[in-house]
Amino acid sequence: MKGSSPLRLALALCTITTAVNLQAPLYDALAARDGLGVGATSVAFACYVLGIMPVLLALNGLPERLGRRPLILAALCLCLVATSMTLLAPGLVTLGIARFLMGLGTALTSAVAPAYMLELFHDRDKRVAANWVTGSTSLGFGLGAAVTSLFVLYTPSLTPPSLWLYLGAASLALLLVIGLPDDAPRQRHAAMLRLPAYPAGALPFGLAILLAWATVGLVIAILPSTLARHGLAAWSGFATFGICSCGVLFQPWARQLSPHASTQLGLIILPLAYALIAWGSLNGVLAAVLIGTLAASSACYGFVYLGGLSGVLAVAGERQSSASAGFFLLAYVGFSLPVVTTGALIDSVGHAIALPLFGGALCVGALVVSWLLRTASAQSAEAQL
Repeated sequence: MKGSSPLRLALALCTITTAVNLQAPLYDALAARDGLGVGATSVAFACYVLGIMPVLLALNGLPERLGRRPLILAALCLCLVATSMTLLAPGLVTLGIARFLMGLGTALTSAVAPAYMLELFHDRDKRVAANWVTGSTSLGFGLGAAVTSLFVLYTPSLTPPSLWLYLGAASLALLLVIGLPDDAPRQRHAAMLRLPAYPAGALPFGLAILLAWATVGLVIAILPSTLARHGLAAWSGFATFGICSCGVLFQPWARQLSPHASTQLGLIILPLAYALIAWGSLNGVLAAVLIGTLAASSACYGFVYLGGLSGVLAVAGERQSSASAGFFLLAYVGFSLPVVTTGALIDSVGHAIALPLFGGALCVGALVVSWLLRTASAQSAEAQL
């Protein structure tokens, strides 16, 4: 059974992240049921980040104190509870509470997954363990939305069979994780608080992932309402799958580039891809939306994500843990605040104005961050001379 341990953990990680966007194709229908607008939908969506922040900022010492397996089990239980809530009482308030619980689960998973996978591979190769973690989680973030879309296309419902299927899959994953070995020593007095930090040269990478994940958040939370104007809301799950899960295909290319080059390439692709997504959704051209989300994913989960994180770790020195926390703090700020702001704008001025305004801000942001990256790269080159 030991040889199957990495696969069992990967299945658990995929199951946890599958829960996160399982209800994404239902956002517009849930808002319509409650008589609420896109702004309320985006707030419910952003509750996910409220669940992540406490763990990211104040509970980073949990793995050392409690071990790794208990945190994965806790994350699976949180996802089971959250999904059950959306089945029993579908609505935006329930969705917000559920996404808060899923945020807690995702944060617990992020805190422990890389080190746990490396342990199960018996320290064979850090890159192999990292690839299993990124691959399984990236697949999960898009898989739930895609499966829900398949069912909604066939029979529209606020409680599609995909939610019931998820409960069965998560229960199976729970049983598989219970038997996993967890030999890491417990440190009862390990520090819980590890504040984020931004060593010299790290901030531009954090700002880049902020822009990238703001685009991801907009596609997940707001695109369903835009597509609904053309009767295409049920297809939004495939757009979520495209922007969340397809980026892993570009990670091998990203690894061949320097962190600065990879991140800058992503910042070139990102505004162009968003323009295609916005044009396609406003005009009801589904093919443009799907192609745009695939292109955006290459930036968001390929070039900017890997390049940015590699760049932060390269300049962090001995502060890798706090520098990584700083990187993800900006990532989740991007995943929430711009989405909520755009949702409120849509309620005020409509999709046709709000989406281009987001695109304009994205273009300006990409230009500024690209300049900061070039400056940081030139300073780094001078320091090495």
